[in-house]
Amino acid sequence: MADPKMFAETLYDGYAQQLRVDEVLFENRTDHQHLMIFRNSLFGRVMALDGIVQTTEADEFIYHEMLTHVPIVGHGKAREILIIGGGDGGMLREACKHTTVERVTQVEIDRAVVDICVEHLPNHSSGAYDDPRLNLVIDDGAHFVESTTDRFDIIIIDSTDPIGPGESLFTNTFHAACRHALAPGGVLVTQNGVVFMQPDEAAGTARLLQSLYADWHFYVAAVPTYVGGNMTFGWGSQEQSVREVDGEVLRQRFTTAGISTRYYTPEIHKAAFALPQFVMELIGKDT
Repeated sequence: MADPKMFAETLYDGYAQQLRVDEVLFENRTDHQHLMIFRNSLFGRVMALDGIVQTTEADEFIYHEMLTHVPIVGHGKAREILIIGGGDGGMLREACKHTTVERVTQVEIDRAVVDICVEHLPNHSSGAYDDPRLNLVIDDGAHFVESTTDRFDIIIIDSTDPIGPGESLFTNTFHAACRHALAPGGVLVTQNGVVFMQPDEAAGTARLLQSLYADWHFYVAAVPTYVGGNMTFGWGSQEQSVREVDGEVLRQRFTTAGISTRYYTPEIHKAAFALPQFVMELIGKDT
């Protein structure tokens, strides 16, 4: 019997994870990157871009719920949402669960990612691309925020790592434009990789957030296929009260929203902002 084909992730030098490829569903190069979707017996359908695992059916709910519901529930009255990236549709799916949200603008640089994920990862979007509140824009996220006149209550940066198409989403110019695009009391959140494995990514974003926001911090969640420990999410707002909402208020908002989650709870929301000491030192925070 032939040895099974293995997918070896290429994110780190000196360390790798491998997933068995039970069936290749799609593999080709788009206008921007190499895209592969395959089936794995443990994680279900897996999407990789340029050799790096982006999302899997088995554990995507952790990442998407935490990057969506923490800012939306924390804000309490978000109407306008901006998602940068997120072509797999998971972030859009979670944002659309909130009936109080009036419009979700999603900016994705690669139309092929959207189309292929709708076909081969349909559970990620679960029909959210048909939601009438969606304004889908195919554009570079950096270009969009620098030119838009709209203002958003929540900006979610669901980017790849700062490699290839995602590199421009980690610059001071981009983050300054995002701050300008936030409505009063708005919140920006962004993925910042696995902090133990990618400390420079979190440290770099910390410097950007500190220079732009009166209140900034990070929160964490562990996603199995993002190996190496906690995934870090950056948080920026001009209003500290949005991050420090009382637990009972969060519970009331979550109950009123009536949404279904598999990972997020108001208790997890509060606890996620409690960071290990090495992370606090890395990002330059005392408290």
